[in-house]
Amino acid sequence: MTTSEQLDAPGPATGTATLAKDPGPGETLLRVSGLKKHFPITKGLFKRQVGAVRAVDGIDFDVRSGETLGVVGESGCGKSTMGRLITRLLEPTGGQVEFEGRDITHLGTAGMRPLRRDVQMIFQDPYSSLNPRHTVGAIVSAPFKLQGVKPDGGLKAEVQRILSVVGLNPEHYNRYPHEFSGGQRQRIGIARALALNPKLVVADEPVSALDVSIQAQVVNLLDDLQDELGLTYVIIAHDLSVIRHVSDRIAVMYLGKIVELTDRKSLYQSPMHPYTRALLSAVPVPDPRGRARRGEDRILLQGDVPSPIKPPTGCRFHTRCWKATRVCKVEEPPLLALRTGHQVACHHPEDFEDQRPEDTALLTAAEKAADQAASEAADQTAASAATEEAVEEAHEQAQVESQQFDKNK
Repeated sequence: MTTSEQLDAPGPATGTATLAKDPGPGETLLRVSGLKKHFPITKGLFKRQVGAVRAVDGIDFDVRSGETLGVVGESGCGKSTMGRLITRLLEPTGGQVEFEGRDITHLGTAGMRPLRRDVQMIFQDPYSSLNPRHTVGAIVSAPFKLQGVKPDGGLKAEVQRILSVVGLNPEHYNRYPHEFSGGQRQRIGIARALALNPKLVVADEPVSALDVSIQAQVVNLLDDLQDELGLTYVIIAHDLSVIRHVSDRIAVMYLGKIVELTDRKSLYQSPMHPYTRALLSAVPVPDPRGRARRGEDRILLQGDVPSPIKPPTGCRFHTRCWKATRVCKVEEPPLLALRTGHQVACHHPEDFEDQRPEDTALLTAAEKAADQAASEAADQTAASAATEEAVEEAHEQAQVESQQFDKNK
């Protein structure tokens, strides 16, 4: 059985879920508290556990009905694992997941069966998430069969209607996945996820494997479907421009933790966590000289992301942060609401009063990072000034040559 079929399949297990009344727009649909997932590392003949990969290590957030929560971060920060935990494709190590006010953290397969109609997932790779031996009709109709749902007008007619909703031709019903392009395959995956009219859709990198033009089509399709069907999304992505386009609120993850959570406008206009600021500075801009003129320097983080097997003590970002002090090394900052709707986990946030003003001595690594950042900023400013000067000289030379040409003529 494929991972996608696990979302719908029944089976023996303990526990059941009783669905509550549908939440209205703006009410909390999903609440996550202290969620953890540690993958054990075993060794020897008897598989003795010698450590654990702390993929997700205590995160808290909620998702409101009708909104889109974007999740961003570097590769390996735990985004995809978090998505599989809240859809219950993975068993949590700790914490709690509540859907419509009901605790679903440790429900078994049979207990989750009623919820599979309401919680679906769009997988990252459209090439591997579809069974190559099944036709499109069989793939999209699988949730109906597994859940025992008989739509009005017949199963084939309903599947063809769903295909047309996601922008595919109903005549594609009898084709196989290899006959489609990457964007069309992703649309098939979206059709399968939407077959039973879910309330929550978790999209794990839904456009990362697609061309830029196809990315725009799929993103616009997700937007249109949300407006039409009232869907709630959790969208996981690397591309900050995609997240900015589709999200209402954005969570930034680093090494298994959420370091900042706020609405889209606040995050992009006034990020408060140094890591978020570094991420945003990495977004390409059409004219880098304009960034230099505005004083927006490119921030190059030093070193590599630490291993989730043995994450740093205190703030997990302190090994790469240019503002890290002694307290950052020994005390983990809690995720606090420093402004209305703006949560940050940092002792020394950007553009806000210092949470630990008494601790001013930078760590050695932070001093080096700050010095290098200042040096790079000065180099960028000098290079920008030199480029502008060269452009002006070339423009003046062109004018002189033009005037000389007019005189000779």
